[in-house]
Amino acid sequence: MTKIILKTDCGHSPKREFLKNFNVAFGKGNVAFLTDNVTEDVIWNMVGNKIIDGKDDYSKAINKMKEKKISEYVIEKIVTHGKEGAVNGIVKMEDGKNYAFSDFYEFKNTKSTDLKSITSYVIKI
Repeated sequence: MTKIILKTDCGHSPKREFLKNFNVAFGKGNVAFLTDNVTEDVIWNMVGNKIIDGKDDYSKAINKMKEKKISEYVIEKIVTHGKEGAVNGIVKMEDGKNYAFSDFYEFKNTKSTDLKSITSYVIKI
């Protein structure tokens, strides 16, 4: 089971709370939550790796990533403003590899929590 560590307080910000829940879902491999909360035309840019275009390809990529077991998922910071947000932290894998990540999110609009785009930076540490 994945251990989730949250080092930030989401306070009374619905979008920060959503991004916390979205990242917890990623850490736990909750594919349904991850795919239910993106737009049909979502773009996921994994910088230096690949670009996922559309909800179907996004769902396939998430399902494939689920095969890699995470032992610990640390959320360091969550920031939101208007229709944008960012999360950074550390992912510790069961195979002993560790990664630092920063994800930048664009919401569908200022009132929605549906994600229109995700840009991910991942560095092996």
